[in-house]
Amino acid sequence: MPAHVSTFQLIGMTALTLAAVAWVVVVTRLLRRNRREALAWHAARALPALPRQLQAAPPRETVELTPDEQDAFAGLVRRLGRR
Repeated sequence: MPAHVSTFQLIGMTALTLAAVAWVVVVTRLLRRNRREALAWHAARALPALPRQLQAAPPRETVELTPDEQDAFAGLVRRLGRR
C-alpha cells in the first residue's frame, strides 16, 4: 500500500474500478442480446411494400440473326471496342 494514499482513497478507487468493470460487462451483454434480437427480427420480417418474388427472372428469349445482322453486330462491337 502506497504511503501517501489513505485507506479511503484505496477503497474508493477499488469501488470505482469494480463499478466500471460491472458497467462494461452489463453494456456488452445488453448490446449482444439486442443485436441477436434485431437480427432475428429483421430476418423474420418481410418488407410489406414489396410483393414476394415468385420467379427469379423471366424465361430467356433467343432470336436468330441473319448473316447481315451478324456482320453489322460484329462491326458495332469492333467500333465500340476501339474506344
